[in-house]
Amino acid sequence: MAAVPGRASASSRPGGSASSRPGGSASGRGRSGSARVPVAGGGNTYGAAKKKVKPRWGRIALVAVIALALCGGLGLGGAWLYAKSVEGDLSRTDPFSALTGGRPAKKADGAMNILLVGSDSRDPDAPTDRGGEWRTDTIILMHVPASQDHAYLISMPRDLHVYIPHQATDVECGNRKAKINAAYAWGGMPLLVKTVECFTSVRMDHVMLIDFGGFKEVVDALGGVDMDIERTITSIHKPKRTFTKGMMHLNGEEALDYARQRKQFPDGDFARMRHQQQLLKALLDKAASGGTLTNPSKLHGFLEAMTSAVTVDNDFRLVDMAIQFRGIRSADLTFMTSPHLGSQMVNGESVVVSDRTKAIELYQAVANDKVKEWVAAHTSPSPAAPGRG
Repeated sequence: MAAVPGRASASSRPGGSASSRPGGSASGRGRSGSARVPVAGGGNTYGAAKKKVKPRWGRIALVAVIALALCGGLGLGGAWLYAKSVEGDLSRTDPFSALTGGRPAKKADGAMNILLVGSDSRDPDAPTDRGGEWRTDTIILMHVPASQDHAYLISMPRDLHVYIPHQATDVECGNRKAKINAAYAWGGMPLLVKTVECFTSVRMDHVMLIDFGGFKEVVDALGGVDMDIERTITSIHKPKRTFTKGMMHLNGEEALDYARQRKQFPDGDFARMRHQQQLLKALLDKAASGGTLTNPSKLHGFLEAMTSAVTVDNDFRLVDMAIQFRGIRSADLTFMTSPHLGSQMVNGESVVVSDRTKAIELYQAVANDKVKEWVAAHTSPSPAAPGRG
């Protein structure tokens, strides 16, 4: 990997808009998917307690859910027309036009790297191409190898200490270091893409911005999701829900509330990152279930809610993605965390310091489409629960 100033491989590095379409989620509104059933021992407890069962992974993952479901119900021609209609409802942004120089070269033909950004929007119509409008707590690099039989999702802690260029148009990565989520606050999606490419030396092919506020409607359109609560906690947000250890069925408000908690867990932000990954996987499992695919009304409501909750780049094509991901199943998703040395105090603030050596190796593997080999050779840095209590 060529050494580029400010990137994970650089020798100087010390450490490794929602659609305004009316009624876009009408089919899911007001349907929580779980009765307000008190859980034994809980006062203000939400969600329905369930026995822990082995997850039944759906056979379709990611946007392949859309294409294959449509083809099965509408025929090829009708599926294509409906998919184009759904695609027309997607909000779009153009983060790449600002990246005029200094980008990493594309090294592996056929592989794809997508930057997934989870944001809580202050204004659903706020632009994504400049800073100050949105904040982001979730940054994931999704790598799909040329074999198209797997997907690797690498979460980057929001407090990861990295070099952030002053502008997306800068050719060099610069010498300004800050928490990685500051890049979005300062320069929107273009500066975040530039920052991630500087840190990883991996070229991004596409971006997808997920408005987690809109994900409430996505969860509700599916009738709620089942999540394994790792410890009994009380939410720090009103109405102060209690989440009880074990499997619980949660509606959109509840699932988003749980996925945002961090202070009640020993590993703080890493717990929140782990639960966000858990929620994404639960959504894929539910979306790929027969109850969604065989119910046209439910499927349509899910697709409307999804298109209202995501913003994609101008070159993102739904049908093309579905074809590319058609062989990937939910069990073929591997979640990891960017290698790090934990939280440390740097210049008076707590930041997550990258494990430079391991980060270089991992992102070289991503750039060269060798992630499968990297995972086999290393202990996966997946944010597993640090003991449940």
